[in-house]
Amino acid sequence: MPEVKFLKIKKTEFVLGGQSKTQMFESLKAAFDKKELTPLEPGAMYCMRSKRSSGPRSSPPDVFIPESDSATWGSNLPDSPIMGAEVPQDRLTIFLVPVSAWSGGTTDPNAGH
Repeated sequence: MPEVKFLKIKKTEFVLGGQSKTQMFESLKAAFDKKELTPLEPGAMYCMRSKRSSGPRSSPPDVFIPESDSATWGSNLPDSPIMGAEVPQDRLTIFLVPVSAWSGGTTDPNAGH
């Protein structure tokens, strides 16, 4: 989904341009309102994971979907490995999903930790 990639680029431009967090959120809202940025469409999903980010501080893959209540997807519930958060200023919901192996078959050395 180019929308998430473009959103991240715009946020980076705002920060590198010297905007405060509050100013960046206002700029994002204006960009969405002017249709310069488009929220993810219903049913869309975007997943990011980099093998480079493995190691002692590796993070689970990020899964982005349109704004939603993350709990309805089973995140942040007792015994659920999935973590989720609504990000209203980005008009999306993010899920972190721990995995034990990469798509290429390589085992994640931190799986289970």
